[in-house]
Amino acid sequence: MQVYGLKNCDTCRKAMKSLAAAGHEVTFVDVRADGLPEAEVQRFLTEFGDDLLNRRSTTWRGLSEEERAGDPLTLLRAHPALMKRPVIDQGGQLWLGWGKDVQAALLS
Repeated sequence: MQVYGLKNCDTCRKAMKSLAAAGHEVTFVDVRADGLPEAEVQRFLTEFGDDLLNRRSTTWRGLSEEERAGDPLTLLRAHPALMKRPVIDQGGQLWLGWGKDVQAALLS
């Protein structure tokens, strides 16, 4: 299982801790420090569409209206922290965020 996010993100840390406690072998990928291959970004965008962009983030609020209207792939390349987190890959199945639905599916 791979978890994509930011190392300083509280939600990502909670997800990692809970998944490990549930017995999952988890690899963490810091999208800012490690980068994210374009193929992965494309796969995430195909699965989640515009929901992949975190429109409540400080990074998003700092963008101009013109930048916000840009292509999501371009935005995520320029600003990896714009990705809603975490994205969890469990054997090819993707999960977005750490809501109750994701927790129920992955921790039960």
